[in-house]
Amino acid sequence: MTSHDLLDRTDDALARAVEVYTHLHTHPELSSHEHETAAFIEGELDAIGIEHFRCGGTGVVGILRSGSGPTVAFRADTDGLPIAENTGLPYASTTTGTLPNGDTAPVMHGCGHDTHVAALLTTARILAASPDTWSGTVVLIFQPGEETAWGAKEMVSDGLWDRAPHPDVVLAQHVMPLPAGHLSLRPGPMAALADSWRITLRGRQAHGSQPENSIDPIVLGASIVLRLQTIVSRELGPRTPAVVTVGTFHAGLKENIIPDSAEISVNVRTPDEETRDQVLGAIRRIVSAETAASAAPEPTIEEINAFPRLVNDTARTEQISAAFTRAFGSERVESAPLGMGSEDAGWLGDSIGVPTVFWGFGAFDDALFADGAMPAGNHSPEFAPDPTHAMRTGVSAALTAILAALDGTAEAHD
Repeated sequence: MTSHDLLDRTDDALARAVEVYTHLHTHPELSSHEHETAAFIEGELDAIGIEHFRCGGTGVVGILRSGSGPTVAFRADTDGLPIAENTGLPYASTTTGTLPNGDTAPVMHGCGHDTHVAALLTTARILAASPDTWSGTVVLIFQPGEETAWGAKEMVSDGLWDRAPHPDVVLAQHVMPLPAGHLSLRPGPMAALADSWRITLRGRQAHGSQPENSIDPIVLGASIVLRLQTIVSRELGPRTPAVVTVGTFHAGLKENIIPDSAEISVNVRTPDEETRDQVLGAIRRIVSAETAASAAPEPTIEEINAFPRLVNDTARTEQISAAFTRAFGSERVESAPLGMGSEDAGWLGDSIGVPTVFWGFGAFDDALFADGAMPAGNHSPEFAPDPTHAMRTGVSAALTAILAALDGTAEAHD
């Protein structure tokens, strides 16, 4: 019996999956604040009859058993983003949340984590209703704080693997701007290292009419922002991918006052540790040199977060890819490029030395890709996966991968 057969024999699975998805989409929560989301997940697991426990604050772990056999862990991240949704959907989010600095911001599931949670809950519902078709243990990990590189590490620190069975493999998936029914994965590196820094520049305040009495942190910051753009273009070889982005620049309160400080935040994406060290070292060098050139006091550099590189185990990826090919067709299983996106799912397996397999799945109508067009991508205010496509593809992919990992094929036990 294939994963598609399991989906087809559960009449109300897809309808309930869409209901769960639209509920989650309407009620997103920011990283580490996923309290209502966690309670909702617990309620769904209770309704299915799956044992569960809290872990990492707002994380939830379910354990589904069906006889003896391998153990497979599957991660779904739960947090939203500070984005004002602009999809026009009837279930669009109007929710707000509190940022770390205390500001209020709109919140949206702009990365698609709502699809991940709904797909995993539906997968659990199908497996729980069909215990005679598979053998082993499935650990369901609903992880908070992926967007801040906080959640996976926090769950491990909070005793995840002391309370849940150690898996033979950790699986995870991510909705992507791909056509419905399409999957994307590769062995080896699947996501980039990512580092975010907050840099506070200090100067000397003065009246706008008396710049000679100031040390202007805005001019200093502008020089740093421009100079940072030369790291990738002038210090790395053309075949070495890297990204240096200045995402925020805050300074001053009035146009005729030169402020005494400025703050910029920098996001860095690199493919390996050597390039990471080179780029981060260059940022420190540039900040220090421009500060000295401005005769300004020493700045403060704080780490906001740091994502590890996500590496897909070669043997396990080949196993899952073969299962996907049998279930979806070779024309729908793509080789993923090494992108500059980041993920913390690798921490879950790395912490106990077990392999990880991570893939992307499509959730958009084919018509959106006509003539080279593309739907809005992740982290866009217009990001809007089709609920039915997202659930059908996400659930089918999850079932296929879990069953393959449990018994080495894409089929469950008859």
